Amino acid sequence: MAERNPPQVKSAATSYCCWKEEPMRKQKYNILYERLSRDDGEDSVSNSIKNQRAMLEEYAQRNGLVPFLHVQDDGFSGTNWNRPGWQEVLTRVEAGEVAGIVVKDLSRMSRDYLRAGLDREFFREKNVRLIALNDGIDTMLKEDDFTPFREIMAEWYARDTSRKIKSAYAAKGNSGKPMSNQTPYGYIKDPSDKNRWLVDPEAALVVKRIFTMAIDGMGPWSIAEKLHDEMVECPAYYLGTRGIGPRKGNYDKEHPFGWNYSTVGAMLSRLEYCGHTVNFKGEVSHFKDKRWKRNPPEMWKVFEDTHEAIVSPETFVTVQRLRETVRRPNNKGEANPLTGIIYCADCGRKMYNKRHGNSDYYTCQTHKIGANKFAELCTPHHIKSSAVRDIILDALQRTSGYIREHETEFVELVRDKTTFLHGESVKSNKKQIAKNERRIAELDTLIVSIYEDKVKGVLPEGRFVIMSGGYEREQAELKKQTVEMQTALDHYTEDTENAEKFIGLVRRFTGFDELTTVMLNELVDKVIVHEGEWSEGVSPATKRGMGTRRQHVEVFLKYIGDMSVPDLRTPEEIEAEYAAIAKAEKRLTQLRENRRRFVAGEAKKRTKPA
Repeated sequence: MAERNPPQVKSAATSYCCWKEEPMRKQKYNILYERLSRDDGEDSVSNSIKNQRAMLEEYAQRNGLVPFLHVQDDGFSGTNWNRPGWQEVLTRVEAGEVAGIVVKDLSRMSRDYLRAGLDREFFREKNVRLIALNDGIDTMLKEDDFTPFREIMAEWYARDTSRKIKSAYAAKGNSGKPMSNQTPYGYIKDPSDKNRWLVDPEAALVVKRIFTMAIDGMGPWSIAEKLHDEMVECPAYYLGTRGIGPRKGNYDKEHPFGWNYSTVGAMLSRLEYCGHTVNFKGEVSHFKDKRWKRNPPEMWKVFEDTHEAIVSPETFVTVQRLRETVRRPNNKGEANPLTGIIYCADCGRKMYNKRHGNSDYYTCQTHKIGANKFAELCTPHHIKSSAVRDIILDALQRTSGYIREHETEFVELVRDKTTFLHGESVKSNKKQIAKNERRIAELDTLIVSIYEDKVKGVLPEGRFVIMSGGYEREQAELKKQTVEMQTALDHYTEDTENAEKFIGLVRRFTGFDELTTVMLNELVDKVIVHEGEWSEGVSPATKRGMGTRRQHVEVFLKYIGDMSVPDLRTPEEIEAEYAAIAKAEKRLTQLRENRRRFVAGEAKKRTKPA
């Protein structure tokens, strides 16, 4: 940072050491301070460190300001008060080592007039001479009454420069160009266009894997741990060793696989991986405050499909939904993947997972809170995790099986579920909409025409009122009809797209023999659990259910909801299943009856007199 005048020393480090070792180390010296930043704009050439250094050194030697030290801040704004070079100047002044300070002008020292005034007063108390060459200031000769005004002008200049820079960045951000100077991990800048991002194949594979692991139910901490164990280079080391971005010389060379869970979490939340540019995610609120503050998402501007996507939007949305729910791992460190998608049908809240020993079930969260407060806020809606998994797997097997055999019919089923339109009615609706739009335009022309006739006196006032009223009523009815038809067409198109999206998801899986976490997260939207009902009611004495407990569960699949597909089994197979269910129910009824007789007999023996 500091360098003595030649030929005594050659570098900042040796300058300080040699100065300490000299016999006249108590002698005070002069500091030649230089500063340059982007705030200087067009003046950056004349204000370059090299030019400032030459000017100050020539002045010091010509006026006998020796010995002297060069102290500089290259790349620091004058509004930044924590510049390392300037802090060194203040430290040396406090230590009584400085006789004078020489700067090109007062703006090199500061662009904050309040701070500048405090420092000038500090120098006066320490009897330190301050010289600003271009401003003609030398505190040893006389006081300059215009110095405070010069400092105010320097601050105004910084304020105006900050305003211009903000305007330039705002224009760039509103145009859809990336505002960030650095690309996210997984992308590199196009050598021919710095505003265009290209996919970095090697890093993109890691990004895809991170999202895949998140869909597989792993949290950021587990993902970071797995990447570390598999010796995958962390982003800082990867970019630093390849000379990309700001990490060219600033990375931990001793820990190349030092993944952090916060790094993984930030990557999982970056919308840029979907191929979108996201601007105005944060800002610096004031030109004197260099701290970056994050804006709320509603203030962001998203420009879609500006570069190649690494992950699909569907995958990104699924990951965000999974991260919204806290999953408590068991003793083995495994979390139940059903958590976050099971909801109570009555209160609508997510259901709570309870696991201890071999027991694994879900219960209503509202009921659990009420039980802690001794209040009946909702009913338990108790259901085993294994039962939910079986129900979901059955729904997926039936739906996927129907899609493989009757894909076209499946699309029609999805359309018929939410709209009354069919193939022929779609065509007729489109024709009717076009016809209505033509008639609406004709009515506008007619209304203008009869208005002109009324003004000219050709059409009586009464007749004009009757005719214009009729035209306007007809036009309003046509517009209403057109809106209803267009809405139905939009729903028809949307349902078709949703059916095709779900079919695309199903095709990604080779089989549905077992319900996996990935299958669960990608195909299932939510599960609604209703309260169970006992076939024989609830015992007044024990308050326990009697008979067989039946419970309705609704499975909502991605894009298509809780749609039921036709059963592809033969009537014989369906009848055989019902017979098996009836047989099992009869056997359970007999077992319950035997149990009651046994309990009644034991109770009678205990009450029989000796």
